[in-house]
Amino acid sequence: MKAVTLPVAILHSASAVRSAAVQITATCPILHLDLGPLSLNLLGLQVNLSEVVLDITAQSGAGNLLGNLLCAITHLLDGAGALADIANLLNQILQVLSGLLG
Repeated sequence: MKAVTLPVAILHSASAVRSAAVQITATCPILHLDLGPLSLNLLGLQVNLSEVVLDITAQSGAGNLLGNLLCAITHLLDGAGALADIANLLNQILQVLSGLLG
């Protein structure tokens, strides 16, 4: 068995990361529903509905638990989302390890 030593650098202190996370906020579109005017006849009851536009957006940031969760969920399938970043990082680690172990 061969011992492997890799250099590690800490780029930010924990307090700097926390303060940066507090300042970063983003909005994620969750749902845009645009219903045109509807006219229904329900067994003699006439229902007329004007145009309805429903926009739901999530606010991410410190203290916005539901917003953070929904933003994370909406970006799971993005090509440049967190899962793709993790996959790229794991691939880089595998390349380094395979280069070290030959």
